Amino acid sequence: MTELFEVVRHPRARRARLTFDPASGRAKLVIPARAALKPALAWAEGKSDWIAEQRARLPQPRPFAPGTTVEVADERLAVDWRPGPRLAVRREGDRLTLEGPPETLPRRVEAWLKRAALDLLERETAEFAGKAGVDVSAVAVADPRGRWGSCSSSGAIRYSWRLILAPGWVRRATVAHEVAHRVHMNHGPAFHALVAELLGDNPAPARAWLRANGARLHWVGRSS
Repeated sequence: MTELFEVVRHPRARRARLTFDPASGRAKLVIPARAALKPALAWAEGKSDWIAEQRARLPQPRPFAPGTTVEVADERLAVDWRPGPRLAVRREGDRLTLEGPPETLPRRVEAWLKRAALDLLERETAEFAGKAGVDVSAVAVADPRGRWGSCSSSGAIRYSWRLILAPGWVRRATVAHEVAHRVHMNHGPAFHALVAELLGDNPAPARAWLRANGARLHWVGRSS
């Protein structure tokens, strides 16, 4: 990796291309597997102004710290830390209260959010699966950069835990999308019709919201 970008050789790449991921803040130079590296590097290094421009547009980091707030399932919660021995994070009204070592606060708040996300997404998945008349073998959460949900042929659905930070109508459209894959493992017209039927609304605005705002969710809890 250079200071400006990561270099990746890809067997299906036909030419050098430079990409920027706003979720991670990383630039990537993708080149064919057997391409000469030196001219590709020279070309990409000439794009330093473009890379700097993309980085200047990145969302601001929003670390978990005492006094900060976080949107959780359409509710704004304040992180309320105080000295004391209690390690568990508890929700008390519009606050997330915790004690313990302050340096562990970010990790513990994120762990609480992941548990809350899994609980909510399990319930909403069961709701839509019931409407669709399908079974879902398992529901899990992770922190992928490239997708908000995935459905395997075995019937397991995995979501980004960061969906709990998105508006509820966006999260529910994503759940309906993944549940619909239990019927159609493609993105054809019948699949999109089923998503809309399960949701009871047009899912297109939710997809547009994630395209426009999704990167911002990946900077929640990050300090840099």
